[in-house]
Amino acid sequence: MTNIFNYIDRPSPIHRLTGATKLICLLLWSFAAMSTYDTRLLVLLVVLSLLLFRISKIRIADVRFMLGFTAVFMLLNNLLVFLFSPQHGVELYETKHVLFSLGGNYVITKEQLFYHLNLFLKYLASIPVVLLFVCTTNPSEFAASLNRIGVKYSIAYAVALALRYIPDIQREYHEISQAQQARGIEMSKKESLFSRLKSASAILIPLILSSMDRIEVISNAMELRCFGKNKRRSWYMARPFTKWDWLSMAGSLLLLIAAFALNILNCSRFWNPFA
Repeated sequence: MTNIFNYIDRPSPIHRLTGATKLICLLLWSFAAMSTYDTRLLVLLVVLSLLLFRISKIRIADVRFMLGFTAVFMLLNNLLVFLFSPQHGVELYETKHVLFSLGGNYVITKEQLFYHLNLFLKYLASIPVVLLFVCTTNPSEFAASLNRIGVKYSIAYAVALALRYIPDIQREYHEISQAQQARGIEMSKKESLFSRLKSASAILIPLILSSMDRIEVISNAMELRCFGKNKRRSWYMARPFTKWDWLSMAGSLLLLIAAFALNILNCSRFWNPFA
């Protein structure tokens, strides 16, 4: 079964960080990557994100579906940027070094290629960290740590339920798909994409019905246990912050400060090597 968003338990330093720490680091890291187009910092973020991915012991095979989806999205995004604004890099860097022409306004310039490189680096710096957060964060522990930093426990519990429900949806979809194929509905790669999409629609109705039934069961169970009656609750998976949590948050904050500092030094979000 294809893993999309699911917690993968591995003995790694990333797994040992609290969920709240990983959320704060993810936000700080994302702000740093998105707030600047300085290639030097983006390359550093890419190297660090790939290093963290290796430390986490998450294998490429575990997240290959999301990596493939991200790669397609990056290619489409870069293609559409060039189609609708082929001179955007020239406008940003205020110089023009033509490599070759494709006809009309579609001219390949060093500035445009450099801009597309920065877009690619932004995604490459952010996506591994997002996947790390999803794959290394236990939903129950994440809810406990959110409550510990001040988030209302009913909201934290709702977040945990949502994260736990994603793998259940995947498993349910896989089981219904296998049952439908046993009844003769062809969904293999031998069929055309349109036929496979048409066959997949036969799975949606039973998947929705089973999901609604599961939601009702969970709601009734929580109501019978008087969930939400008290202002506070205990958590089985709660863990205190350690020095590594504080160091991780401090490191992410330094990266964000570095991004803002480079923007000030460059007098812009863009580092211009053509000037």
